[in-house]
Amino acid sequence: MPKKILVVDDKLEIRTLLKQYFTQEGFEIITAGDGKEALFAARQGKPDLIILDLMMPEMGGYEFLKVYGREADTPTIILTAKLDEGDKVLGLELGADDYVTKPFSMRELTARVRAVIRRTEKRESHVDILRVADITLDRAGRVVLVHDQPIDLTPSEFDLLATMMAAPGRAYSRMELLDRLQGTAYEGYERTIDVHIRNLRTKIEPDSSNPKYIETVYGTGYRFAPIRE
Repeated sequence: MPKKILVVDDKLEIRTLLKQYFTQEGFEIITAGDGKEALFAARQGKPDLIILDLMMPEMGGYEFLKVYGREADTPTIILTAKLDEGDKVLGLELGADDYVTKPFSMRELTARVRAVIRRTEKRESHVDILRVADITLDRAGRVVLVHDQPIDLTPSEFDLLATMMAAPGRAYSRMELLDRLQGTAYEGYERTIDVHIRNLRTKIEPDSSNPKYIETVYGTGYRFAPIRE
């Protein structure tokens, strides 16, 4: 059964281009022209992935992420002409998994879509439970407990935590973590990992300014704190 993608953009030519291209690539495509239409389409169609523009009438991409993110954890790729880093950071903080700027390469966008879908399928195939320090992570149930209290994480935050918890003490570079998340790593995008890590620390650390679980490895990247006897 083909994977379903919801394309949300206020420009008809972009919706048409993406629908034609991804249909040829074997995907099922549904479209929406703004956030309100997207909410209806997502609730009815249950897409496997969302490609989302930010600046739209009626309801923009940020508001859509806030609303729909409370209902489902559907992987989302932001597709936007906004180049300011703050806009990208805000999208990631609201739960988006990745972003691509306009004008965009169809080849790169397709690679990112396939990588996110592969990652989603891979995480669904895991059934093991990780327990390190005061954190329990259930890959199958997509549940994280800190001191036995459930923590709400975005898909990217969950996968980052699972990757590092599986090998406590191992240092991962930003590019390596990006590759683990997306299946591909593009130079210039590795700093998105910093945003995900910052958000993750805010949610799981007793004091995010003095992290106990996720340590910075200067000159390299990050690691889950090694197990100490």
